[in-house]
Amino acid sequence: MNAATLIGTVGGVGYLRPAPGTWGSLAALPLAYGLHLLGGFPLLALATLAVCIAGYWATAEMTRGQANHDPSEIVIDEVAGQWLAIWAISYPAWAHDIAISALWPGWVAAFALFRLFDIWKPGPVGWADRKTGPVGVMLDDVIAGILAALGVAALAGFSHGVLGL
Repeated sequence: MNAATLIGTVGGVGYLRPAPGTWGSLAALPLAYGLHLLGGFPLLALATLAVCIAGYWATAEMTRGQANHDPSEIVIDEVAGQWLAIWAISYPAWAHDIAISALWPGWVAAFALFRLFDIWKPGPVGWADRKTGPVGVMLDDVIAGILAALGVAALAGFSHGVLGL
C-alpha cells in the first residue's frame, strides 16, 4: 500500500463494507480522543488541518487518471469532517479543564450529526459535493463537520441553558 492509499483509506479502513464512510467516521473518534488527551484542543486543531492537507494530496493521487473522483474507499475526508465536529467538545473540555470523556453526549451528537449531514448533504454540503476533484471530496465533509459542530454547540446550549442539565 503506497502512502497516498494508506492516508486516503486511513490505513485500510476505507475498504471495510458496508458503509465505508461510517467506518471512517468511527475510526476518527478514538484518534480524536487520543489527540485530545495528548495535547488538548490545540493538537486536535493542528491535526485536523494536517489531515485536510494530507487528504487533499492523497485524494488527488488516488484519483489521478480515474473516472471516479470520489471512490468510496477514500475516507480521510470523513476523518477531517468528524474531527471538526469533535471541536465542539474538544475546545470547551480543554478551555475549562473538563475530562473530554465526561462530555460523552457530545461525542454521540457529533457522530450522529456529522453522519446525518454527510449522507443527507443539505445546502452547502451538497454544493461542495458537486465540485469535482479532491476539493469536492474534502470540502463536503469539512462543511458537514462544521455544521455538525454548530449542531453540537446548539444542543449543548439548549441542554445546559434551557433545560439546566
